[in-house]
Amino acid sequence: MAITAALVKELRDTTGAGMMDAKKALTETGGDMEAAVDWLRTKGLAKADKKAGRTAAEGLVAVKTEGGTGVAVEVNSETDFVAKNGEFQTMVAAFADAAMGVDDVEALKAASVNGKPASEVLTDAIAKIGENMQLRRMAKITGDNVVSYVHNAAADGMGKIGVLVAFSGDDAATAKQVAMHVAAVNPAALAEADMDPAVVQKEKQIQMDIARESGKPEQVIEKMIEGRMKKFIAESTLLSQAFVVNPDLTVAKAAEEAGITITGFIRLEVGEGIVVEKEDFAAEVAKAVQG
Repeated sequence: MAITAALVKELRDTTGAGMMDAKKALTETGGDMEAAVDWLRTKGLAKADKKAGRTAAEGLVAVKTEGGTGVAVEVNSETDFVAKNGEFQTMVAAFADAAMGVDDVEALKAASVNGKPASEVLTDAIAKIGENMQLRRMAKITGDNVVSYVHNAAADGMGKIGVLVAFSGDDAATAKQVAMHVAAVNPAALAEADMDPAVVQKEKQIQMDIARESGKPEQVIEKMIEGRMKKFIAESTLLSQAFVVNPDLTVAKAAEEAGITITGFIRLEVGEGIVVEKEDFAAEVAKAVQG
């Protein structure tokens, strides 16, 4: 029986196995769909798709730099236990290597990792390890120089928070301190010009509503808002923040004194923005009984 692309797709949709594994299963079983499913199950490659509904909010962020380019990649798992698994860490490191040659996460999913698309490598790992995983995000930055920092490192170049800082100048040590600052303080943007206008407008509206509740005249409110927004932007932007290493200086001033200019940064934290649904113990048991 001819092994068609449609047949391979049907088996992939049914089992969640990788394309090459689905094709091999059909070849081994002469195109018999049920036998192919059984073949995949015996190899531990089937039913990976059924894990896709489970929340993956743990995992690792890996960072990699080469000259004036840096990448950060987030790969999620369901449990922190898997994030400590050597095979998982090797896979995440391979994804970071592949990310150097692409510009976004969709391109990364299609990029070759050990002879397979990264998405298939991930599917194979889901089937083998038994947890849902997601190749969730990647970010890339370029500059004259780029340094990296990993917070709560689980292995070389990967941990719970990954930071990249682009800069011009020669003082990499100070740039590294700035990366540590970014990990700790989590600035919203590099400078005021880089702030999201919607975020600024929302904060301004909130401050106006607070001021009006005080019953003060509009002209007084306008001056109050001006001062509060300056403070908000100073506290939200990296270059204007008090440097954690020396709070008497802003990050911009500390960089200037070190003879460098910070030109950009990236900060990825594992599970950022993922909503984790919690169930009570009875609900978990009931779900397990129902299969």
